[in-house]
Amino acid sequence: MPVGEYSFRLQHGITGGFAPPTPNAIHTFTQPLNSKTLTIASSIRPTGTPELQDIAPKFVSSEDKDTSALLDELHGILKVIPTESPPGSQDIYGLDTSIAWGSDDLVWMNGGPQGCSGGESEVQPTAEEKKKFKRAVDIVNELIKKDA
Repeated sequence: MPVGEYSFRLQHGITGGFAPPTPNAIHTFTQPLNSKTLTIASSIRPTGTPELQDIAPKFVSSEDKDTSALLDELHGILKVIPTESPPGSQDIYGLDTSIAWGSDDLVWMNGGPQGCSGGESEVQPTAEEKKKFKRAVDIVNELIKKDA
């Protein structure tokens, strides 16, 4: 269970090379302290365009039973799966997607702040850990689709 205030972000498009990656979408979730509302802010890059475009934020009850269960599952997964080392060296999960989580009890991020540069990570996930990361991405995508 996430403790207190927390935020997390999902970014599609983290692999680059010589040039930094061009994200296709960034979704940011914020749960303020003593609030019952999860704020979801999204920016999406339409096909064929160079820049992300903001979408109006939505507000979802974090006390909804289904939402709460998804958040607990996501938090639990991120507590046990590895990140690449050094940060940003390799997309170790192979999904061209990163998740960054920040709370009092957990700071977790794959993909590095500038994306992945095409190096090789010293840490490689097991097949089971790759499945867990895929589930984490699916959870975030479920939260994005929730009605406000």
